[in-house]
Amino acid sequence: MKLAHVFENNETWIASKLELNPNYFSDLSKGQNPDILYIGCSDSRVSAEELMGLQPGEVFVHRNIANMVVNIDLNCMSVINYAVNHLKVKHVVVCGHYFCGGVKAAMQAKDLGILNPWLRNIRDVYRTHKVELNAIEDENQKYNRLVELNVEEQCINLIKTADVQKAYKERGIKIHGWVFDIHSGKLIDLHLNVDQIMHEIMEIYDLG
Repeated sequence: MKLAHVFENNETWIASKLELNPNYFSDLSKGQNPDILYIGCSDSRVSAEELMGLQPGEVFVHRNIANMVVNIDLNCMSVINYAVNHLKVKHVVVCGHYFCGGVKAAMQAKDLGILNPWLRNIRDVYRTHKVELNAIEDENQKYNRLVELNVEEQCINLIKTADVQKAYKERGIKIHGWVFDIHSGKLIDLHLNVDQIMHEIMEIYDLG
């Protein structure tokens, strides 16, 4: 791909937006008021707004390898703080995807250098659920089940944060775990019972 094509595409995109709405960019520059914070994977095949059919300004996006919510990741924690406390989003979504390279790497017994500390968080998810995962004989099914379990664990990590706990108590913010099926294009809702999760972990993680 020639980078010059990116700027040509940008001009075409601008023209298409202005053709539909001459005030598109002046309206866009007035600010943002998204209802959703989307935490997804950095994978180049997974475009947050496109797969949800949303437009710029409708979703606040944070992406990293394997859609992780790590409490010492100041980037992720800052995004959550800003989205929840300042933008007042109504929903926080953790969205993984099947055949995730980060999850697959974490399943391998291999030294991956600088990636080791990051992937260890996923390996911890595997350790927590190893009985269920080791009972799955098909490697692809095991791999994709870990994708789902990782999404669930990252939603739990969200609930452990003070910002989300406060917003949950004060205004009922919603937490969602989704998986994008890269083979079909479908979004799958894991239907997490956040109320039950909140009740189960508050004995240890309640931050007041």
